[in-house]
Amino acid sequence: MVQHLGGSGNMDLTFYQGKKIFITGHTGFKGTWLSKILILAGAEVTGYSLEPSKEEILFNISKLKDDIHNIWGDVRDLNSLRNAIEEAQPEIVIHMAAQPLVRESYENPVETYEINVMGTVNILDCIREINCVRSFLNVTTDKVYENNERQDGYREDERLCGYDPYSNSKSCSELVTYSYKNSFFNEKRSPAISTARSGNVIGGGDFSKDRIIPDCIRSAIKHQNIVVRNPYSIRPYQHVLESLSGYLTLTKLQYEDKSFEGNYNFGPEDNGYLNTGELADVFCKAWGQKLCWVNNETKGPHEAGILKLDIQKSKKKLLWEPKWGIESAVEKTVEWAKTYYFGGDAAECMVNQIESYFEK
Repeated sequence: MVQHLGGSGNMDLTFYQGKKIFITGHTGFKGTWLSKILILAGAEVTGYSLEPSKEEILFNISKLKDDIHNIWGDVRDLNSLRNAIEEAQPEIVIHMAAQPLVRESYENPVETYEINVMGTVNILDCIREINCVRSFLNVTTDKVYENNERQDGYREDERLCGYDPYSNSKSCSELVTYSYKNSFFNEKRSPAISTARSGNVIGGGDFSKDRIIPDCIRSAIKHQNIVVRNPYSIRPYQHVLESLSGYLTLTKLQYEDKSFEGNYNFGPEDNGYLNTGELADVFCKAWGQKLCWVNNETKGPHEAGILKLDIQKSKKKLLWEPKWGIESAVEKTVEWAKTYYFGGDAAECMVNQIESYFEK
């Protein structure tokens, strides 16, 4: 039985009850959490993604497959994507399909650009050809900005110029969205078009390689010391539900009033900025069992040393703000991991965490 989430203010998820929503990349880490939220809120969700091939993937663990209309396809396949959207006739489209890893982008730059840039072109061109969509959100990243290794946060009006292929492809995705918005969606009756730039997210069910919290969990399960690659790199860490609440707030508001469309940062408060070693400390404390980490600083491909976001626009215009600090975010992640690895019901844990976050 579908449960209907509530909430309050601009995060009132009763808005989504009965809405027809199309999500690309719905089988990914963020996409699965987003899909679960929307199903619990009573939305009619169509997901478009490559079919998951691994058993250990959050989409399968979360028991979502039977609750969503799944269409297996590649965002690089324009005809397949067009047919899927025409079939779904969505009011809201959230574009999350991406190659999301910096190190992977160094190994496969062409594929990264194909997915992250042409995937955006394709989804926007599909929307251009149908009249049912009222709200479109392109999810990019905090790494779209030209990084000057400065101490204060980047604002939405600053220069876009990601360094590595992943970050740069997402900068390009932003520019594609800007061009389509001005060229084809510039009338009052056009759908609202926005982009969302969020910080590094953590949460239960992220099995990605080369990410600090998944690496911590893998080491903890094996009773091994955690190996930290870049212990002094500073990032905006937050629980995945924080950024998703921002996406849903923006998508709702611009659906109701096109003047809310634009580019928005979604990141933590100041206490959410830690270096990787400090985050590992928080994890070790939350996990217990005398877990510790070791420094294995390496000369890998270039990654930014410090990255911060200014979230004042989202707080002032959308009335959105983070709810969970970094300690709570890590504790929730550890709770899910221990539930999953030690024989509990991880899907139920996921639902409980969503309900806790969005409670009135």
